[in-house]
Amino acid sequence: MEKGGFMSLISCKEISKIYKMGEVKIKALNNISLEISKSQFISFIGPSGSGKTTMLNLFGVLDKPTSGILKVIDTDISKLNYVERAKFRGEHLGFIFQNFNLIPVLTVFENIEYPLIMVKSILPKERKEKVLSLLDEVGMLDQKDKLINQISGGQKQRAAIARALTTNPKIVLADEPTANLDHKSAFKVMSLMRKSSHEIGTTFIFSTHDPKIVQEVDIIYTIEDGVLVNREKRSKK
Repeated sequence: MEKGGFMSLISCKEISKIYKMGEVKIKALNNISLEISKSQFISFIGPSGSGKTTMLNLFGVLDKPTSGILKVIDTDISKLNYVERAKFRGEHLGFIFQNFNLIPVLTVFENIEYPLIMVKSILPKERKEKVLSLLDEVGMLDQKDKLINQISGGQKQRAAIARALTTNPKIVLADEPTANLDHKSAFKVMSLMRKSSHEIGTTFIFSTHDPKIVQEVDIIYTIEDGVLVNREKRSKK
């Protein structure tokens, strides 16, 4: 529980994740316990293969722990079936993937609008205003009518960030969100994320090696070989 009696946004109690490759078992996460609260900036750091992406997949309700209890927004995700997990993600979560996961046959505008059409019952006029506002904030307004294969990697990253924020999610999971951005663009999108955190209460959880992100977060968790080895609380920005 957080101070004041509020439930943690994410609660892990001794969770482990084991993958099977033939007869070989690989323990990606080992006995992790932690609590994450509303409006936080969190970063998981560690070498490649340490378990960072597995952790994000669990928090994003894309997978289930092998053992232990994981609650996301006070919901035990191990009790949700495939359809319920998809609905939960659409209603509460946003994602920024390293490979963008944008839909190539749609324009930039349509990609960002898509989550609103799928999970939000709002009028087309409101959808348009929301999408145009986000495009403006990430500096992509002049690219709104282009197809995804007509824009650069950095522009795809900014479009993916705008899409992740369009439904005002409670949690955004971001795997190397600034990997394709120059310093100026990275600063701009980090400012947009901070604004969302302050105004809406969104919690951002990053898996990253980028010092531009690490220096901005509230808490840094270090994972090595699937084990949580350190928690560093940073001063509030």
